Amino acid sequence: MKRIHFTLFLLVIISISICGQNKPPYLTKQGTATQLIVNNDPFLILGGELGNSSASSAEDIERIFPKLQQMELNTVLVPAYWDLIEPVEGQYDFSLIDKVVSQARSNNLKVVFLWFGAWKNSMSCYAPLWFKKDNKKYLRAYTKAGKPLEIASSFSDHVCQADNRAFAELMKHIAVIDSQEHTVIMIQIENEIGMLEDARDYSREATALFNAPVPEKLIDYLNKNKKALHPWILEKWESQGFKTKGNWQEVFGDDLYTDEIFMAWSYAGYVEKLAQTARSIHNVPLFVNAAMNSRGRKPGEYPSAGPLAHLIDVWHCGAPNIDILAPDLYDKGFVDWVAQYKLPNNPLFIPEIRLSDNNGVQAFYVFGEHDAIGYCPFSIENGSDSPQAPTVQAYSKLKELMPLLTKYQGRGVMNGLHFDRENKERILTYDDLKITCRHYFTLPWDSRATDGSEWPESGGIILKLAKDEYLIAGSGIVIEFQKGGESELITAKDLGEDGFVNVGGKVQKQDSSWKGTTRAGIGTVDEVKVNKDGTFTYIRRLNGDQTHQGRHVRIPVDEFSVLHVRLYEYR
Repeated sequence: MKRIHFTLFLLVIISISICGQNKPPYLTKQGTATQLIVNNDPFLILGGELGNSSASSAEDIERIFPKLQQMELNTVLVPAYWDLIEPVEGQYDFSLIDKVVSQARSNNLKVVFLWFGAWKNSMSCYAPLWFKKDNKKYLRAYTKAGKPLEIASSFSDHVCQADNRAFAELMKHIAVIDSQEHTVIMIQIENEIGMLEDARDYSREATALFNAPVPEKLIDYLNKNKKALHPWILEKWESQGFKTKGNWQEVFGDDLYTDEIFMAWSYAGYVEKLAQTARSIHNVPLFVNAAMNSRGRKPGEYPSAGPLAHLIDVWHCGAPNIDILAPDLYDKGFVDWVAQYKLPNNPLFIPEIRLSDNNGVQAFYVFGEHDAIGYCPFSIENGSDSPQAPTVQAYSKLKELMPLLTKYQGRGVMNGLHFDRENKERILTYDDLKITCRHYFTLPWDSRATDGSEWPESGGIILKLAKDEYLIAGSGIVIEFQKGGESELITAKDLGEDGFVNVGGKVQKQDSSWKGTTRAGIGTVDEVKVNKDGTFTYIRRLNGDQTHQGRHVRIPVDEFSVLHVRLYEYR
């Protein structure tokens, strides 16, 4: 049976190499953006990740996948469990993998498999029982106090060989079943890799390497890329005088963060071996995900040495075949976190984020502001599939927008907007135009703006199509246009929706500096549907009360819309 499987695998590979067709998904650059290409077209992942146990039975997969289609997803992130794939050493069962792929195809979904191999959230809980029981062969990590952990040691050759062997069989199987249709578009290697309890592994094997010289490969990389290094690693190295020889403490200092750098080098090297295996069998984009170093925690209190932003250079050097270091986001400070991972040498992909009603506006923001490859709330099957649910509305509109977003990514004509009560305004400048963007609740017309209600996150995308022509999409935003030097004669909060001054409102300000500067006017605002070729289908004209008599463009909270805006100039 195994010989037949391998023969089929060889036939598929030979057929592809001869025909030169059906190129697997890949990444390419467009301007400053990195794009995922699937079946020859740019593709944005409007995704969701399943809960950890939600793909462990065929029945659950059959039940969940139709709902995901109703939720307007185009991609689902699914665990591939080592313990269920290889329950007996050397014997492989891919029935769940086959079920995922078949259900994805039936429901018009793409798949990203997450290899739950030697580590999942630091722990080795998804390693098979035969692996766990033989801790003499498959070594454990140890704390400084000498306590063995439920964490396989990355310094054990036997651990890596067993993990890599099973991963190779998975990749071969995917190549056999999916080399033509390309349902599987990316692979994640391990899950939230990192050390807990201590910043590094204190096993005998690890300690020997910690006291050995820092590998020349890493030193050479730091020297070669000195001007482009992440500021954190540069400062850490500089604190020791940019030493190029010595053990880890001599080169980087004696603290927990040096332990973390050492451990990151080990994990990256381990992951690189699996990445090379994947490249040699079925070459699709590869990524690793990181649990955040948040809430003031130190290495070991969070999963130390994972693919975190401050360790990006260690990971790039140690695992050059990994395409993306991706953040898993469950803490406050969404805008700041995503900015850490959208770097010139790292495209933004969010494989996990807390499931909430704010997911839709967050997705708009990362696609507009950071040219994101994808966005995926965690435990997505527990979300609502109602057409009125915020994420369902958002994904539906983003599907419409995909032809335009992929066309303009990386070209400097698009921004994302994200607001809450604390961060309620952003000013953009295009040519000589000042664009003031605000949270919808900065207008007083919704009682929730002033009655003490919590402000929902709001956001969207603003795309410059041509001079005086913009596309605005999202939810809960209000946008005003002014020429540079033009003064605002009266603030929006002083006017009622009819444009008259509110009772008790401020007196209209007199502008003593007005010198006849050209002003920006809103010519037309049309709600539109975006067609597959990027053209527009007219839905309705918005004017009068819906534009505050031509003063602004707005999309209320609880609604997602796409607006085509044309401006004009007047004196």
